[in-house]
Amino acid sequence: MPKKREETEVFHEHLKRTRLKRTAQRDAILDVFLDTEGHVSSEELYALVRAKDPAVGFTTVYRTLKLLKECGLARELESYDGRTLYEHHYKHSHHDHLICTQCGALIEFYSEEIERMQEEIARQYRFKPFHHSHRIFGACAKCQKEEKARASAQ
Repeated sequence: MPKKREETEVFHEHLKRTRLKRTAQRDAILDVFLDTEGHVSSEELYALVRAKDPAVGFTTVYRTLKLLKECGLARELESYDGRTLYEHHYKHSHHDHLICTQCGALIEFYSEEIERMQEEIARQYRFKPFHHSHRIFGACAKCQKEEKARASAQ
């Protein structure tokens, strides 16, 4: 089954389980979200959805994003400026994030060593983790270069 169709079925099954109606607006939001790569805020998704269907309201987009998260299609991530961003989660490999606090760049990475350390720490404390999110805040290479250029220009 093609991935987008499988994700659509996951969403529709979640709606049935939670006794919510399948609507054209929810389907449109799902479709736009699935076509969007990377990280997107509810405001950004709202703008993309409105370009296709001006009748869709922000509250509908926001609530649908929550449904996408509930059924495992989306994952939330807090940005450098406190905004909540969403990314694809269903059948996507685990990764963590480097977040530039100056320009907002998000760099995805995976480290077996960090994963092993987290597992060891959890075992040491007899802790059973269900999920985790590792974020490192700092300055990306581009912002560091620009900062260095400004400093040398003074």
